Amino acid sequence: MSVHDDLTSVQRCLDDLSRSVGRLEQQLGRSGLEMRRVRADADHLRESVALLREAASTRAPVKRPELVTISDDPYDINLWTDTDDEGLGARDRRAP
Repeated sequence: MSVHDDLTSVQRCLDDLSRSVGRLEQQLGRSGLEMRRVRADADHLRESVALLREAASTRAPVKRPELVTISDDPYDINLWTDTDDEGLGARDRRAP
């Protein structure tokens, strides 16, 4: 899915949420603290998605990184000589 499709899907879900909150307000009333908080949170989500949609429309498309081919040839064994074992320290020294 593209960003536009995802944002449209989120917008549809927010529309459903808003309708459900409206039905709850009719059944429970608008005066309760809990109902006011739910309405405020739903409105805040709507505003946040609008800001996200605006930011997404001005953003440059994301470039995919260039793929790097890694050879299947075995590594040169000399790469692993005279090195410290990571996390174990040097061979000729003791841990404190």
